[in-house]
Amino acid sequence: MDKRHLHILWTNADPTTGKLMVMMYAKYSMRNHWWDKVTVILWGATTKLMAESEEMQREMAALREELGVEFVGCVTCARELGVVERLEALGVELKPWGPPLTELLQTGAPLLSV
Repeated sequence: MDKRHLHILWTNADPTTGKLMVMMYAKYSMRNHWWDKVTVILWGATTKLMAESEEMQREMAALREELGVEFVGCVTCARELGVVERLEALGVELKPWGPPLTELLQTGAPLLSV
């Protein structure tokens, strides 16, 4: 477990919450060196939001390119919502996130759920 690696579990598909909480906190966390690494986990409805929202896609690209924020997603959610190909085209790594999330929780790794 890396205590300086924050995972943000993003399940709330409200665009305002995405922009003014998830993206903003990830940006300032890296810019101000609050964390060494930030990974945003797209889970549930946020997989569809990211696949369909050009604004969220621009935010993701900027955070990834400028600050190294990593974006990953739940492959099962993406399959259920029909957005696997779109997310993969955007460079989002998709995988089953149940076991890794369980490990994060069991080891007390830094995890912010939104």
